[in-house]
This record gives sequence, structure tokens and C-alpha cells, in this order.
Amino acid sequence: MNRIFVSLFTISLFSFVLCASSVKISKITKLRANQMKSAGSWHSGCPVAINELRSLQIPYIGFDSKEHIGELVVHKSIAKRTSRLFEELHHLRYPIHKMQPIYVYGGSDFRSIEADNTTGFNCRGVFSDSKRWSKHAYGLAIDINPIENPFVFANGHTVHRASRRFLKRVHLNTSTSDRAKLVDGDVTIALFKRYGFRWGGNFSPYKDYQHFVTKIEPSRH
Repeated sequence: MNRIFVSLFTISLFSFVLCASSVKISKITKLRANQMKSAGSWHSGCPVAINELRSLQIPYIGFDSKEHIGELVVHKSIAKRTSRLFEELHHLRYPIHKMQPIYVYGGSDFRSIEADNTTGFNCRGVFSDSKRWSKHAYGLAIDINPIENPFVFANGHTVHRASRRFLKRVHLNTSTSDRAKLVDGDVTIALFKRYGFRWGGNFSPYKDYQHFVTKIEPSRH
């Protein structure tokens, strides 16, 4: 009888853990669409329509080691695999500082990075050519913990002061911020690659350690 109880308890606990780490996928609501438009993170002329995007409500482990729920907006073509990816990141207890849609920062990539915010969709151009769409403008790129994983120019410079202490790309200790740092060979990077994402830490001549991008799907917009 006790064995049956223990087995049922174990199954229930396992189910609770799975449920607690499950990502909820939903269409962009009218309220959210209006917020995105007001902030300019989506506007007329963007390469994808708002109805092609999905909002992911994602459980994650914060830098305070507590459970949080964040929101990530991505293209619908990658919504399911992105949700599975972040469920696995949650299982690995990979720490994420913050996760809010870019409209919260007025569509400003700089302000979002300064807040160490993990984000996805943002209808903007690439940093070197504003006339050419970034992969973020398609909802097919994710930037994760951008202070710990900075964009680094070919000369080794980063524009974000808080990122300077993370320019050395090796794990130095077991602190939360150090564990958030993405270093070649990490299981976190391998996980992104397994789900079809390419890592910006392998770009040349610059490095974009925060950046993961997947193949652009044909748009109907």
C-alpha cells in the first residue's frame, strides 16, 4: 500500500514539475498589438504581420534563484520548438536575468540590453545597416542575457559598460552571472544548436554572444 502511495506521489510530483516548466503559446492579443505599435516595435512595413507572431509565456530561473514568468515574442514557425527549448533551459536551471517584450523598452535594443533583458522579436534593421532587416524583425532571433553575453566589435570593444567584465569568455567561478555567460562548449549552446539555432559567438570578425538565430521562413506578408 505504501509503495503504491509513494509511486502515485512520485508521478504526481513529476507531473507538477513538467507543468510548472511548461511554456504557454498564444496569439498576439489586441492589447499587446496596440502596445507594440505604440512603442514602434512593430509598425507598417515590417517584414512580418502581427498575426504571424506568437507570445510565449516562459517559466525561468532568475538571477535570484527564484521562479519567474517571462514573455518572449517569436515567429509562429518557431514557437513550438522555442517553447521546448526554454522548457529544457528551465530544467537545466540556466539563469535568466529578465525576459520582457521589447515594447517595454520603447522598441530600443540599447535600452533592453542595458536592462540585461532576454528578448526576441523587434522590427528593426541590423546595427550596421538600418535599411536591412535584422533577423529579429522576422521573429527568428533571440538575444539572451545580453550584459553577460555582449556584442563585441572586431577590435574587442563593447559599448555597454556593464559588459566589460564579461569580455573574457571563460567560466571563472560559479556565480549566477558567470553561469549565465555563454562559452563555446556549454550545454546551453549545444541545446540551442539542437533546436536549429546558430550562435553569434561563432560570427566573424565581430562576436554576438547573446544572439541565436534560426533559418528565415518564407513570409506571407
